[in-house]
Amino acid sequence: MKALLCKAFGTADSLVLEDIPSPVPGSDEVLIDVHMAGVNFPDTLLIEGKYQIKPAFPFAPGSEAAGIVAAVGAGVSHLQPGDKVMALTGWGSFAEQVVVRASQVTLMPTRMDFAGAAAFGVTYGTSMHALCQRARLQKGETLLVLGASGGVGLAAVEIGRVMGAHVIAAASSKQKLEVARAAGAHELICYGNGSLKEQVNALTEGRGADVIFDPVGGDLLDQAIRAIAWNGRLLVIGFASGRIPQLPVNLTLLKGAAVLGVFWGAFTQRQPQENQANYRQLFAWHAEGKLRPLISQQYALARAGDALEALRLRKAVGKLVVEIRKGSS
Repeated sequence: MKALLCKAFGTADSLVLEDIPSPVPGSDEVLIDVHMAGVNFPDTLLIEGKYQIKPAFPFAPGSEAAGIVAAVGAGVSHLQPGDKVMALTGWGSFAEQVVVRASQVTLMPTRMDFAGAAAFGVTYGTSMHALCQRARLQKGETLLVLGASGGVGLAAVEIGRVMGAHVIAAASSKQKLEVARAAGAHELICYGNGSLKEQVNALTEGRGADVIFDPVGGDLLDQAIRAIAWNGRLLVIGFASGRIPQLPVNLTLLKGAAVLGVFWGAFTQRQPQENQANYRQLFAWHAEGKLRPLISQQYALARAGDALEALRLRKAVGKLVVEIRKGSS
């Protein structure tokens, strides 16, 4: 089978397309013929050796996949060959086949195609966990989403709106903000138009945001914590800016605020039943037309490194996917 391999930590242009043996599923594992793979920011960290997980070389990046079950190992009863599925792989999805733990594989909703399924799992799963289990977002609260035109940002905008929040989307350009508006944001903030705190206060009559969703980190977190409401919750999703900020904790004291880490990957392992309940609700909202993954670009497997680089440079809008098998839909 063909796979795009990382043989040493480095940049996306060091990945190589090679033929390697097909994997074999063990007990409680599933072998999937991958049709589409999603591209996520942690994939860029993985190949650079900056992620908390470091697979043995060589490995294929790609943390989520959509495809068809080719074979199942002993002990797998809820899946069978021929099932259309979406899977959280950790890595390995930039390949024609991947072996995944059965617990990380879910049947695709009938109204999803392979591209949509590959674009759905990580971003919507992360944002749902952040807003439900971590922030406990309530109807009528104000939700500020930073990086609102990216994959998790857009998912947070959509989910926040469905949950009844007043959603403020923040991004770096008018073009990106229009994407967030189309996803359901009520208000828009452009970073270049002045102080983030002043812009948030102007839109909230000085109260600030009840929940702040931050996948960017760096200078934006430094500014965002100053725009938080009394009893507000700041969600730490990631650090796409490249800098992990040092939080002045006195600001949390002054606002009675909470800073909440969001490690969705660990949540899927430690609280699988709650994660599956989240997916059931997400799939229901998708079926009702309330969630619509935005796929802005599709790449061939040989060019998946270009997708990783676009994500690293924060040039991507919405979700990027990799077509593993030509003609997949």
